Amino acid sequence: MIGTVLVANRGEIACRIVRTCGELGIRTVAVHSDADERALHARVADTAVRLPGAAPAETYLRADLIVKAAVAAGADAVHPGYGFLSENADFARAVLDAGLVWIGPPPQAIEAMASKTRAKQLMGLAPLAPDEVTDADLPVLVKAAAGGGGRGMRVVRRLEELGAALEGARAEAASAFGDGEVFVEPYIEDGRHVEVQILADAHGTVWALGTRDCSLQRRHQKVVEEAPAPGLPQDLTEELHALAVRAARAVDYAGAGTVEFLVADGRAHFLEMNTRLQVEHPVTEAVFGLDLVAEQIRVAEGAALAPEPPRARGHAVEARLYAEDPAHHWTPQTGALHRLAVPVGVRLDTGFEDGDPIGVHYDAMLAKIVAHAPTRAEAVRKLAGALERTVLHGPATNRDLLVRSLRHEEFTSARMNTGFYDRHLPELTAVPADPHAPLAAALAEAHTGSRFGGWRNLPSQPQTKRYARGGEEIEIAYRHGRRGLTAEGVNVVHADPTLVVLEIDGVRRRFEIARYGEQVHVNATALTALPRFPAPAIQHAPGSLLAPMPGTIVKLAEGLITGSSVQAGEPIVWLEAMKMQHVISAPVTGTLTALPVTAGQQVELGTLLAVVQDTHPHPKEPQ
Repeated sequence: MIGTVLVANRGEIACRIVRTCGELGIRTVAVHSDADERALHARVADTAVRLPGAAPAETYLRADLIVKAAVAAGADAVHPGYGFLSENADFARAVLDAGLVWIGPPPQAIEAMASKTRAKQLMGLAPLAPDEVTDADLPVLVKAAAGGGGRGMRVVRRLEELGAALEGARAEAASAFGDGEVFVEPYIEDGRHVEVQILADAHGTVWALGTRDCSLQRRHQKVVEEAPAPGLPQDLTEELHALAVRAARAVDYAGAGTVEFLVADGRAHFLEMNTRLQVEHPVTEAVFGLDLVAEQIRVAEGAALAPEPPRARGHAVEARLYAEDPAHHWTPQTGALHRLAVPVGVRLDTGFEDGDPIGVHYDAMLAKIVAHAPTRAEAVRKLAGALERTVLHGPATNRDLLVRSLRHEEFTSARMNTGFYDRHLPELTAVPADPHAPLAAALAEAHTGSRFGGWRNLPSQPQTKRYARGGEEIEIAYRHGRRGLTAEGVNVVHADPTLVVLEIDGVRRRFEIARYGEQVHVNATALTALPRFPAPAIQHAPGSLLAPMPGTIVKLAEGLITGSSVQAGEPIVWLEAMKMQHVISAPVTGTLTALPVTAGQQVELGTLLAVVQDTHPHPKEPQ
């Protein structure tokens, strides 16, 4: 029996595994980079071991350090989580060679399926050779052979874009997975992303645990997942199960894994097999009443599965909560996560506690929230309502997008596909904000700063407060009177520093207020309190390109120096942050007049990266 497990991962992945181990009476060991010394996964495990290294993201890829940590901590087994080294056959062999139990599939099975190119060949499919792609093959998808999560992926619709897409995908894949191999496959427009969870033991039993639909994706990153995949014909479901079991048996698989497909025009197109748990596995657990991590451990201990899996019941939906700002092109966000609390009745998987920092070294996912109910409609409604009522104080997130997506008619009627956000992102983002949230913030602040009520015998100018919301500045006016605080158009029923109640057109509304420095949260609305007398702003030259987030300069455009001519849209700087590369391009056709950064340099939010002076002639205005 396994007594102590080292979890070779971080964040919500590690926290989720530690939780199950605790329920089974198994001790746990966490590993952490210097950046993660106080991270939640390092706090909740029984013991923790530091992984030395200057690059925080890369320390988790050091198989030798992790095996050494497992031996030093007295672990007798290693669970790889579902990222980093989970699909690395050499790591699995190193664990076994050290005399430890490997909680994962056999190394040879990982090796056969870890490369998407080899997996396709094993299934009788062949990817396109990059140098043989023609106009007739377009559109195509450039894809990392190792890893996933949307990193190392590029859609190519014009042949002249293929070279840059290959280069960018290779660089991103090498940075994220330590493997720059990429391949090309046909890009299926508006298909559905459907996958099958498998679980196999070492005695020849393979379970196909239903289907999952993961079609709601942005930048090839899954956003909403559900089980079972709605609306699939029975014969297609059976075909998907059979193909998944076939893939597992082809490599003598043992443990948990996922086989992914694109479904279009009633046909299933094999994508890949992931030899690990997926981030979205909780929806399968909810529907089948299983703990897949516990099952992984039992399989690793040599237990046999029952001949048939348990029966599915109900429907489950999961939403991934990301720290990203819709007002600034959905760029990942950093800062303190002051508060995260979900209503009772839904599952929360997260690697954060209140007050934890969101750093720049890892991806921007804060949490997964999962709802289970007897029917799909009930599960979708339950999840949307829970997200809406979630207390979320900190950087901007995609929470509102998730709620609107779950309530969109195309999703509620199960007619969505992978093109959902291509069609609907602008309308889902451009939703009017709560007009009364700034007033509630101002009234709460006025109550905080008023010892004696502030009312006057004679009418006077109103008091004002200024707030920023997105890119908008808002000024709020209110008065102190004999009967307390008043504001035009509303009846102020109650106001204190944490709660304001307003009567608006005969309806009373509650506004819960929380303030962290200049950041003010009013229900689900985030505001920034502005000073009464603004400080002089730092002035940048026209055409200045500023860092949209903290990160590392990984590359400068080859051959570009101060004085070079550039075309509008031409890449100048590649910035890596939160495991993604962001290309900073020339905003106009002109001259590069400043390039003050170098490759490898760490930059903060707002750092000047380059200046492009517009030298393109403009037509004169008519007299």
